[in-house]
Amino acid sequence: MSKEIKHLDYAASQVFVDAFTFEAVEALDANPELALKVEAFTSRFCRLQDTLGDKLLPVLLKALGEPDRALLINLEKAEKFGWLDSAEQWIALRQLRNQMIHEYIEDARTLFDALTTAHSNVGVLEKLADELQRQIRDLY
Repeated sequence: MSKEIKHLDYAASQVFVDAFTFEAVEALDANPELALKVEAFTSRFCRLQDTLGDKLLPVLLKALGEPDRALLINLEKAEKFGWLDSAEQWIALRQLRNQMIHEYIEDARTLFDALTTAHSNVGVLEKLADELQRQIRDLY
């Protein structure tokens, strides 16, 4: 988990190193180096979120005796236990995936907004990762 966080932080530092602008997103086709960095950030953001929400959280809940449930119910449990500030926020961040991936070619404004929102919420993923890792250490 710490490797995934480290790689996400590195990718974020590469994309958002200077003033990341809408104009830079509009010109991604002409800047393959930045396009690769954006793709790396997007991929790592989505992968960490998948690892936490789809894999680690259900395993931890199961270890605590909770039944298998849908993602939203698991997120609500995580919120109830204080591991996550807001299940709604997590779902909203999850919806960024489509905006960062599928809108990549079609709408520069949507992509820019999604990227900057994801970047400003990397801490949400990192906080949940820390909480889940702490809970797992306490169990074992």
